Amino acid sequence: MTHTTHTRTTTTARTAPTGTTVLIAATITTGLSAGVFYIFACAVMPALARSDDRTYVEVMRNINTVIQNPVFFLSFMGAPLLTGWSAWQLRRTPRARWVQAALLSYALVFLVTMAFNIPLNNALAANGAPSALRARFEGPWVAWNVVRALGSTLALGLLARALTLHGRPGRSA
Repeated sequence: MTHTTHTRTTTTARTAPTGTTVLIAATITTGLSAGVFYIFACAVMPALARSDDRTYVEVMRNINTVIQNPVFFLSFMGAPLLTGWSAWQLRRTPRARWVQAALLSYALVFLVTMAFNIPLNNALAANGAPSALRARFEGPWVAWNVVRALGSTLALGLLARALTLHGRPGRSA
């Protein structure tokens, strides 16, 4: 009976099922977002680089329109929200620093998206010669996307570390 009482009194947010579920969900949504940025960096943009200017601009405009959908927003917006919620739940545990670092890393990804990639997407949507639009868009957008791919992959790795340590009582992070 003492053992049962001890187990009940030591249950915290880090071992509670809800805390685990939120950390898992944060890890999954961050991984999905990292995958999107990764696939753009290593496949989509190199493939488009082989296209003529008109095709390049048309396809990127189509992608920029189509990607604005609930499925993408669920992962893109869910990643920082769930990571923040997990950081709050784990705030009094040694694992908190891993989740907090992941939140900071993904917050920078979010900032880069808002400050650089979206304005570049908006500029590409403007009227103009495809060659001029592409010239102003391609280099900066690709570079900032690589930053997003690296930052979101770092966030994923940090969350994975927190997840591996999460269920191990007494382990120092």
